Amino acid sequence: MAGTGKAHLRDDKNVLLRVEDLVVEFPIGRTGLKVNAVSGISFDVLKGETLGIVGESGCGKSTTGRAIMQLPSPTSGSIKFDGTELTSLSGEAMREARTKIQMIFQDPISSLNPRRNVRDIVLEPLTIWNRGTKAEQLAAVDKILEHVGIDPQRAAESKPHQFSGGQCQRISIARSLVLNPQMIICDEPVSALDVSVQAQVVNLLEDLKKEFELTLVFIAHDLAVVKNISDRIAVMYLGKICEVSSSDDLYRNPAHPYTEVLLSSIPVPDPTVAVKKISVDGEPPSPVSPPAGCRFNPRCPNASDRCRSEEPTLREIEPGHFVACHHPLTGGEAPVSVRSN
Repeated sequence: MAGTGKAHLRDDKNVLLRVEDLVVEFPIGRTGLKVNAVSGISFDVLKGETLGIVGESGCGKSTTGRAIMQLPSPTSGSIKFDGTELTSLSGEAMREARTKIQMIFQDPISSLNPRRNVRDIVLEPLTIWNRGTKAEQLAAVDKILEHVGIDPQRAAESKPHQFSGGQCQRISIARSLVLNPQMIICDEPVSALDVSVQAQVVNLLEDLKKEFELTLVFIAHDLAVVKNISDRIAVMYLGKICEVSSSDDLYRNPAHPYTEVLLSSIPVPDPTVAVKKISVDGEPPSPVSPPAGCRFNPRCPNASDRCRSEEPTLREIEPGHFVACHHPLTGGEAPVSVRSN
């Protein structure tokens, strides 16, 4: 599986974020070995667009989100936000850039200071950056809290542990909005919440996106959630991008065997509906020593000798639909389907 290749990048003046050849590696002690968390991926996001990044645990999607924020800085690659190369910034310049790109972290409770009341947590960014008078700051915080469904009076008196998980996620969203950013990176913002609360938070993000004219990068492993909020989706596996497409086209017509496996894992809330179960053997290979060729080849029943020796690059098989596979399920040579039970 490959993420090398840039056929899917758009030459559009409305591109807000453009990532090219992003590599993130983590050394393993003094062994000389390294974890290949992200291995040369490229993607872009237009202004006002929501890009969904999906894949199973360990595929590198959260690391990608943090690398955009330079938390930590990537090993190599280019990250341009609104025309500014973020990898060349340091110190105060990078701090200033982060006011325009905010992040909602995966665990809402641990990302909030347990010793401070909620109103002060949301107020802190305005205080640090000296945005407005004290009265204007408090008014802005109360307005943002009301937008996300949190009572400002209760927020002034309560600490994060006195709120539910869903409420803490709303508080995290409020904190990310208070500096009026252009883009928000949502790192699995609903993975720790139950299904009913997930829907509330997703609907809230959609409403806030329209109201505040936001651009979103939505990271998740639940494709059902991603479909409802994303305009475009990038599928990741073991540090690489294997497929990029519009949300509707990806779900209607997956081209990579791994994407088809992910889609088949979405539960259907109707016991009378016959579900096609698709499975693959084995566990994902180690990111310390990824396999040669396509990284999915050890688990893919369609793999050929070519897949085991030659790394595929992203190519367009239909308008706006790109896949990194030598034997795509559709739009390419010898379409086949993975094994079903």
